[in-house]
Amino acid sequence: MTAIKVPTNFNIELEFVLPEFYRRVIALCFDILIEYFYLRIIANIIESIARHNPNPDGFMETQAIALLLLVPIFIYHPLMEITMNGQSIGKKIMGIRVVNEMGGRPGISQFLIRWLLRISDLWMAILLVLLLSSPYTFRNGETTFLMLAAFSFLITDIILVVTSKKRQRIGDILAGTIIVRTHTNSNIEETVFMEVAEDYKPSFPQVMQLTDRDMNAIKSILETARKKRNTEIAEMAANKIKNHLKIESSLPPFDFLEILMKDYNYLSIK
Repeated sequence: MTAIKVPTNFNIELEFVLPEFYRRVIALCFDILIEYFYLRIIANIIESIARHNPNPDGFMETQAIALLLLVPIFIYHPLMEITMNGQSIGKKIMGIRVVNEMGGRPGISQFLIRWLLRISDLWMAILLVLLLSSPYTFRNGETTFLMLAAFSFLITDIILVVTSKKRQRIGDILAGTIIVRTHTNSNIEETVFMEVAEDYKPSFPQVMQLTDRDMNAIKSILETARKKRNTEIAEMAANKIKNHLKIESSLPPFDFLEILMKDYNYLSIK
């Protein structure tokens, strides 16, 4: 496995494990299969509707329904990655996740950039439906051209993933994201947010000077330090944050960072 070091906003490097190439390929195959089966269901629904509406008005209605049913397939990746903290169903199965280049959760705009530049797998799912529904599909020059174009996009992404330092495809490079392995034995939540009691009393209101991106970095530092039982990383981060926010505290570094997380969560919803 290949690891990279990612600098956080607090000038502390975190180590992330990049997934093996086969994990990304299998995750992509799972997603393509999901898209394929959904498209097959849509095709059957549209065919059934068309049979019962043979008149011209019925044809227009069928086309409108078809477009509506196709919306989920087009927004599958951004919808999944935004709602599942950087994972699609395929990525979830294979234990990988999208993060930004600072190690935190990407913004919605970053997910959208990745989506706009990842059309190859959707094309392949659509063309797979066409191929299985009609054995003469590839006698059509336009369909053959589309399949070749889809493969060219896919091959370009594969070359970039294999050769680039951070294993980024073109969508990741432009969005400023990377794909890393996930660890299911984490002791804290996978996002910045956590449940805080309603009667919770924040200790450090200065934490609101930080951004969600800063808190993502703190969360990553805390998670890494706990996993490696490395007090030095946590102490270094705690000292930098104290100096930045002008906080005086004698709390142990782990406790200080966790209280900061709770304070931010409590104050950000007030």
